[in-house]
Amino acid sequence: MADVSDIKGFVEYQTDSIVSRELIRKETGTVTFFAFDKGQGLSEHTAPYDALVQVTDGVAELKIDGKPYVVKEGEMIVMPAEKTHSLTAIERFKMILTMIRS
Repeated sequence: MADVSDIKGFVEYQTDSIVSRELIRKETGTVTFFAFDKGQGLSEHTAPYDALVQVTDGVAELKIDGKPYVVKEGEMIVMPAEKTHSLTAIERFKMILTMIRS
């Protein structure tokens, strides 16, 4: 069933937390919405697939293979497969993470 949703309100901020809400989970990939409070983040890791990050609110710093990138509302970045990456909320921010497994 189709439904129209407000992207910015799909997940809400919580103090000192990371909130996630999965919208699509298929064998071929996932689409997950995240809300990060300021200072929250994901530690360095790798993934076997490319991942697309679309920032819908706020500002974050992503490090990909050790190189820092500042990504803000309305911007996106691809995190290549097998490259180390991490993420830190410079200010509260929300993102859509799309991973395609095929």
